[in-house]
Amino acid sequence: RRSGQYTMNHDHSKKIPDGASFDRSGSQDSLDELSMDDYWKELEHIHETRGNNHEERVALVVKEPDEGELEEEWLKEAGLSNLFGESSSDSLESMVFLSTLTRTQKAAVEKRVETVTQTMRKKNKQHQIPDVRDIFRLQNDSKGNVCDGSEPSTVRTSENKNETHDGTKGPKFSLGTDEQTSLLEDMPSSDTDINLEISFAEQAANLKDSSVGKMYKGGGGDTLLPNFRLPKDKTGTTKIGDLAPQDMKKVYSLALIELTALYDILGTEFKQQKAVKIKTKDSGLFGVPLALLLEQDQKKVPGTKIPLIFQKLIAQIEETTLETEGLLRIPGAATRVKSLCQELEAKFYEGTFNWENVKQHDAASLLKLFIRELPQPLLTVEYLKAFQDVQNLPTRKQQLQALNLLVILLPEANRDTLKVLLEFLQRVIDHQDKNKMTLKNVAMVMAPNLFTFHGFGSKAVEQREFAMAAGTANVMRFMILYQNILWTIPKFIVNQVRKQNTESQKKEKKDKAMKKLLKKMAYDREKHEKQEKTPNDTDAPQGVIRVQAPHLSKVSMAIQLTEELKAGDIVARFLSQKSGNDQTLKKEEVFLYEIGGNIGERCLDDDTYMKDLYQLNPNAEWVIKPKQS
Repeated sequence: RRSGQYTMNHDHSKKIPDGASFDRSGSQDSLDELSMDDYWKELEHIHETRGNNHEERVALVVKEPDEGELEEEWLKEAGLSNLFGESSSDSLESMVFLSTLTRTQKAAVEKRVETVTQTMRKKNKQHQIPDVRDIFRLQNDSKGNVCDGSEPSTVRTSENKNETHDGTKGPKFSLGTDEQTSLLEDMPSSDTDINLEISFAEQAANLKDSSVGKMYKGGGGDTLLPNFRLPKDKTGTTKIGDLAPQDMKKVYSLALIELTALYDILGTEFKQQKAVKIKTKDSGLFGVPLALLLEQDQKKVPGTKIPLIFQKLIAQIEETTLETEGLLRIPGAATRVKSLCQELEAKFYEGTFNWENVKQHDAASLLKLFIRELPQPLLTVEYLKAFQDVQNLPTRKQQLQALNLLVILLPEANRDTLKVLLEFLQRVIDHQDKNKMTLKNVAMVMAPNLFTFHGFGSKAVEQREFAMAAGTANVMRFMILYQNILWTIPKFIVNQVRKQNTESQKKEKKDKAMKKLLKKMAYDREKHEKQEKTPNDTDAPQGVIRVQAPHLSKVSMAIQLTEELKAGDIVARFLSQKSGNDQTLKKEEVFLYEIGGNIGERCLDDDTYMKDLYQLNPNAEWVIKPKQS
């Protein structure tokens, strides 16, 4: 069989034995040996193409980190670098951040701080080195539930579920600490429902302790993929791109800690790789760093988020028809693709390239070549291994949760380009009746292009990739099939951001009060401030919100909240009040935003129940405006 032919750079002993490991089950969507055939053909083709490329690029060196270096880097990435080093005294902001962490998240942070601390003590660095337990003592004193870091404590139920960490009553945030067990018990859990309200690592810890976990093991490639779905959230689903940058920064830190906590609980090693900088092309199309390419493209098309060549190649493939049999699987002629590549480099930006000469299979080959030629993988050097390791997690649900967090961790340019790619691949699959490209086939053909990054250049890495072939093809299937879920920010993380913002505001108020006292500010100025505040409180009666719409003819409206009122209804109400000369904005162009209170800014999905959201963030302002691209 062809799968046995792939021997380049590998031992002959590495051949896939006939009918072995990949023949899982007879189900249509299983990864059987036949479907692996497409994978090996694609890999062979990639190697042949690479062989024809005379100017072999410099391999990317992945630096082996020193002891404690990884953990130090991790804490920096998580925004917690001020827990150690010269700035360790200035860690009040970090204290606020730490106070919102779940127990499993705290355990993950403790573990890394412990390693860094020990390394620093060994190296005898002259820094103030905090004791791990001191770092968490502040938040835990009132609750008395410090976890010792040796074994992530299982979640216990708190008696006062509505109490915030400082014991005061406040909006109900489910933060994955004490109140999560009861939530887990109350929720009728279906294997296909993705619970975004409770920390994934907390769910894993509970699953580990219960017998349920043993019932649906089995990552791998067998049987049909489950029809995972997101249960409706009354306070609205938050997608990547819905939040303001300052809140996204917090989301990034929390996603990194959560992913690490999840991998810790499941006993999988999570290590970010670190690439040593190499000299790359600083202009052109193929082999140019993504960020640089976008910078170049934004001069031509301001605000563009996807490389223009990438958009054009997809458009070119779609222009012919997506019904072509073997689309993406059948390669273009290698010599023709190579000369097209050179011609594009010379003429694409001048606008003199003749697209009529480009056959569809050639365009598909160029698209795959573009992805492979990126100097750093689309899934990034840092996270490529973590994406590959998703296949080792015990359950499909956990694999999906890990992928969700990994997508959040990607840089914006990589994430946006990946999204456009996955949406395109789904459109190809939508025509599978004609083009014979099922989810499985597309995943097989695309996996080697995304996951086997030749820039690493070592045989050991290639052999590891060879061994992981079926697994990465599975991860690819997951990414295509569940892309809508993967671009959602889990509610428990959004709630942690809300909690952080609330705590920071409290701290700021205290600081301001202190400064006022110290400066002995004039009494009448304070009085003036109080007078300013009072009209606002009585501005809208209870259960009524004031919505602003500066871009519409009706610029403001008081809206009575009812149980069933949704964000989409409010937008519709404003648009129905259009005056004759205001026909510029359509329904799909404007959105209701929740601004301020315990969130920076959040674009609301049309199905958000406003009364529920108002209870979660009573101090927000509500504004209708176009979405920033």
